[in-house]
Amino acid sequence: MIDVIIAGAGPAGMMLAGELRLHGVRVVVVEKDAEPAAFIRSLGLHVRSIEVMDQRGLLDRFLAEGRQHPLGGFFAAIAKPAPEGLDTAHGYVLGIPQPVIDRLLAERAAELGAEIRRGCELVGLSRSDDGVSVELADGTELRARYLVGCDGGRSTVRKLLGVGFPGEPSRTDTLVGEMDVAASAEEIAAVVGEVRKTHLRFGVGPFGDHRFRVVVPADGVAGDRSVPPTLDDFKRQLRAYGGTDFGIHSPRWLSRFGDATRLAERYRTGRVLLAGDAAHVHPPVGGQGLNLGVQDAFNLGWKLAAEINGWAPEGLLDSYHTERHAVAADVLENTRAQMQLMSPEPGPRTVRRLVAELMDFDEVNRHLTEKIIAIGIRYDFGEGHELLGRRMRDVTLKRGRLYELTRAGRGLLLDQTGRLSAEGWADRVDHVVDVSEELPVPAMLLRPDGHVAWVGDDQRDLTDTLPRWFGAAA
Repeated sequence: MIDVIIAGAGPAGMMLAGELRLHGVRVVVVEKDAEPAAFIRSLGLHVRSIEVMDQRGLLDRFLAEGRQHPLGGFFAAIAKPAPEGLDTAHGYVLGIPQPVIDRLLAERAAELGAEIRRGCELVGLSRSDDGVSVELADGTELRARYLVGCDGGRSTVRKLLGVGFPGEPSRTDTLVGEMDVAASAEEIAAVVGEVRKTHLRFGVGPFGDHRFRVVVPADGVAGDRSVPPTLDDFKRQLRAYGGTDFGIHSPRWLSRFGDATRLAERYRTGRVLLAGDAAHVHPPVGGQGLNLGVQDAFNLGWKLAAEINGWAPEGLLDSYHTERHAVAADVLENTRAQMQLMSPEPGPRTVRRLVAELMDFDEVNRHLTEKIIAIGIRYDFGEGHELLGRRMRDVTLKRGRLYELTRAGRGLLLDQTGRLSAEGWADRVDHVVDVSEELPVPAMLLRPDGHVAWVGDDQRDLTDTLPRWFGAAA
């Protein structure tokens, strides 16, 4: 029997596969497409996802393939600089196309021993008390202790489970594609600058190797959203909004997306779980979708591994839904708000001007920026220190960096006192005695996902907290 079957080889699925393999869990990823997708849904990683890659020793691979850009202008494309002193050692956005992200995460999962089967479509499943049986389109049956659906917004796993996906259907469609453009850079800049004064879903920008990414409203373009638009559709929309089609030609790919907003009613149904777009869909404004899925997987991986390896405390796996469902609900809310603020209608444009004025206040700008880049998340661990429930930023220690201690995906007791002990949990928690001028507490206990589970210097209090996240002492 396989430990975990993951349906879907996108960023969430591959991130999860790698996380599970860190803990020796046998993983099989099944993906219906025979080849990785070439079209580019996402353009980069926000701060929290960059931190995640650093925590697992992957960041150098991503930096080598991407470009660092300044933070700012994310919320509804309102052009404000990022607030100073953000609580991160990675104060930038990493521009890197999704196919490259997919490839790097797939390479990492394979290096760690995950089995990846492409061209294998999941078409059926059945559940029992001790496992899940999966039927593939070619008639093959696989059996696993757990199944995780990371198979996108039209998730087969979610539909077969009968999990509700309430929300709103798409009301505003947008065309997006990658192609060559004959017009000069000066003409493009002039036209785009003028059109974007009223229509923020319009853009023509360079994308490397003389290619351009073209984004234009799809109003009036007929057809099923699942059917890619044509080059003529793009030309017609560009002329309608900008007065020129810029001489576009030689498209690499053409697509369309909507602003549907939906959230799965539950992320866990017994031995079947959902992550990434299978659990939530929302407008792409702010670039949060891929990042949200990667962070889902980062939260779920160590918890599911703990369950399989037999040391998970009661309720640990259920905390995946509790923590991440609330985060996704907040993302859905902020993307709804951003779509309203990007409307060309007079009322929303008036509100947009007001929000832009409010963002001149540092507290407002900081709050909205931290939402988008996901460093403001605080899980509810109960009353306590202000760090409790938050992810810990990377800090410099006397003998290195904090994130260098998190590569193995284990818990971490970072002890500046040298008087504490996690002896009964040594197989799950690394105890490191080191000091840092950046740490405001004598000691802290970090979960494998880097969130602060305890702070203080009292051994009895620590011993009472360890079982909540790491099970009974050995």
